[in-house]
Amino acid sequence: MPGNSFGEIFRITTFGESHGKSIGVVIDGCPAGLELDLDFIQHELDRRKPGQSTITTQRKESDTFEILSGVFKGRTLGSPIAITIKNEDQKPEDYTHLKDAYRPSHADYTYETKYGIRDYRGGGRASARETAARVIAGAIAKQLLMQAGIEISAYVSTVGKIQLEKNYQQLDLTKTDTNIVRCPDEETANRMIELIQETKAKGDTVGGMITCVIKHTPVGLGEPVFDKLHADLAKAMLSINAVHGFEYGSGFAGTKLNGSQHNDVFETNSNGEIVTQTNNSGGIQGGISNGMDIYFNVAFKPVATIMQTQATVDKDGNETEIKGKGRHDPCVVPRAVPIVVAMAALVLADHYLRAKVSKI
Repeated sequence: MPGNSFGEIFRITTFGESHGKSIGVVIDGCPAGLELDLDFIQHELDRRKPGQSTITTQRKESDTFEILSGVFKGRTLGSPIAITIKNEDQKPEDYTHLKDAYRPSHADYTYETKYGIRDYRGGGRASARETAARVIAGAIAKQLLMQAGIEISAYVSTVGKIQLEKNYQQLDLTKTDTNIVRCPDEETANRMIELIQETKAKGDTVGGMITCVIKHTPVGLGEPVFDKLHADLAKAMLSINAVHGFEYGSGFAGTKLNGSQHNDVFETNSNGEIVTQTNNSGGIQGGISNGMDIYFNVAFKPVATIMQTQATVDKDGNETEIKGKGRHDPCVVPRAVPIVVAMAALVLADHYLRAKVSKI
């Protein structure tokens, strides 16, 4: 099964299944001498872990990580960093009813057809449990980027039809974690939480959108023509479970503007730096960062597992019915915020190191 690795210089490979003994990640290409804040890594994992609120899955995992290699006396050695997390709250018996039946909108049918075998315990490799390994790697990448002054943040901007009307420049993003839905606007957050709770009570699920903002990116990150910065960000985001859409800068709304309205006019600021008056480009032009804020939206579909009876077929093509059981998120978006940040950090760290190599 290829496709388990991501990145060119700062490269990660994740491993493990949802209800196996453990999951983990191997990080290759991290520079030597980076002092790691282990509490920060755990903090990022805690933001993603299950069971953290009434609107998330109630699976109980501490997500305590163990570093096996690549770090000595708190600093990276430059060699591969291997980190694992034990799966403590395994309940494979919750999934025996899925042994022969295909869940609607899941990877059951495609995995079994492609590989001839599948781990039906919570989706196995296709489970969002795998993203905990990404968050570990992203937390390390984020610490590398902090040395360069690059800041990455994200927040929930839409749940179902409830949309945060303010843009990121009008918000205090430090308030993102002041509520369980991770929306930095209290009034909108309360309405989102109410909608998720109502949806959960019906045995249904709801989707939403996350907005990510990257500040203080230096000019010059991105490798045209096929490794453009926004193209790699898109691939990173679309690799996250349940993601169905990506747009950066003006996105789809930009199609409604004329060129004269959409163009970002250059000017020199008071510090003598070349900047743009507007930022419809989303901080990226020609696939290369231009020094302005990078911002983008990531759209998540409703979680496919619902607590309602649905029609389906089994592996022999016979009609049957299936109903979700076990522990599942009614809305995955709040827990996905640190995953979006992690994947953005992995892309930026990789391109940051590639840019340094290109100047040698």
